[in-house]
Parts: sequence; C-alpha cells; structure tokens
Amino acid sequence: MPTRYFRRRWDDSRGDEFDGWGHSVWYFEVDDSGWPVRQVEAYDAGPLLGYGPDHEEDQYGGLGQVSLDDPEEDWMACMIGRDEFERAWHSAGE
Repeated sequence: MPTRYFRRRWDDSRGDEFDGWGHSVWYFEVDDSGWPVRQVEAYDAGPLLGYGPDHEEDQYGGLGQVSLDDPEEDWMACMIGRDEFERAWHSAGE
C-alpha cells in the first residue's frame, strides 16, 4: 500500500502541563505498513508541533509509535490528500 495521509480531531485533554492548549487536530503521513513517518499536532490555542525523521521527539511529545493499520480503529474515514497534509506540515515549520 502506498503512502497515505490522515487527519483526525481529538477532543480529549492532553492531561499534562500543556493541557491549556486545548483539543487538537492531528495530521499523519504513514508508510505502507501504517507507521507514522511525519506528524503534525495543531492545538486549538495555537501551538503547532511537527515530528518526522529529522525531529522524532521533544519536550512536548513525539512521532507516533503505533501503526494506523489497527483493525480496531477506522482510519479510512479520516483520509485526506497529500496537499492538505503538506499545508499542515509547512505551517508547523517543518
């Protein structure tokens, strides 16, 4: 399966010292096995975080360590095009 792109809204709290950032929208680029290659987290209060091969983690979080090809999750409804992902990626300064 080729590279795929997803966007998913999370209305859950971070539950950490950055909880004030609010809810978030996450963007993923995944490889043919569903593993995140690049990821953007866009928080309601403004912070944008980007993770990828050259920046896998920092004090705020990191690149997802779970395949999105999980049979218990329906990610197909969250698919987006490459252009939408790239806009989010470049907005995050990556």
